[in-house]
Amino acid sequence: MALRRPTSIQHLYRSLEIRKISSLFGSSRSYSNFNSKVPGLTYRSILNCSRKDHGYLSWIPGSANPLRSAMGSELSAFVNDMRLVTTQAKAPPQIRQMGALQVSMVSPGFVYEPYAPREPIPFWRRWFTRSGWKRTKEDIIIELKNAYAIAKLRKAGYSKKQFYQEAVQLYKEINTLMANGDKKSLRKVVTDRMYSALKNEIKQRESMWSSVYWELIEPVVKIRTLRARLIGIDRNDLNKVFVQLTLEFLAKQKFEAYDSKGVVVAGDKTKEVLVRDIWVFEKSLFHTGAYWRLCGRISL
Repeated sequence: MALRRPTSIQHLYRSLEIRKISSLFGSSRSYSNFNSKVPGLTYRSILNCSRKDHGYLSWIPGSANPLRSAMGSELSAFVNDMRLVTTQAKAPPQIRQMGALQVSMVSPGFVYEPYAPREPIPFWRRWFTRSGWKRTKEDIIIELKNAYAIAKLRKAGYSKKQFYQEAVQLYKEINTLMANGDKKSLRKVVTDRMYSALKNEIKQRESMWSSVYWELIEPVVKIRTLRARLIGIDRNDLNKVFVQLTLEFLAKQKFEAYDSKGVVVAGDKTKEVLVRDIWVFEKSLFHTGAYWRLCGRISL
């Protein structure tokens, strides 16, 4: 029985021009070798403390102004009927129930559309079944969102090479501060919600171990961008947005933990361990002097 392709699928075929758009986001499909000599730290991964980070919105009383995707009208110009790309980013339930709120412009306070790997599907299913067509449409929309966010970043002076260097520096700094238990300095390089989570991890670690040793085997093995998203806070001004980039780090590390007497109680600093971390970095595109901060971590 011959299958009829709905009109929306014709749009999908035309949308295969996404290859041109997605070239802006080439790092999402393959690793980029990274030869920076800046070390990093992820003893957290070895402790298996990573998890999806969901937070809250800072707010002040005021008029209603829902948080939403920043692509809106700009993206609709080249996406035809794919309305899913304008899906609003919803705040956590406790905030949505508050009614008329005005979002504070410090940070959205949560990770918008956290990254999750897409399960591969056979070619025949993708192109010859309705479920396959739906999946293809979803994949294209994901790539359009990625490309749009990167294009917006580039208008603000974004450079992938420079950002990767800065990301690895943050990767090193944040985890070094974690190892040292330096909560005061940690607050400056992470969002409020992330700070609360990391502070709890430091407290938990210190209850078990007196100190830890950590070392990164330079350089970082690989780094790649998995997802890019924009979060708008003003439906009338598309320039008032936060951008979130999800990065995957692959690095060899050494770890060892000690009790109060200096006796080794966990790990072995003579052995290298290959660690995979997925971190989400956030930056405001409308604040003067804004810089990248860690806003979430994802465990798969």
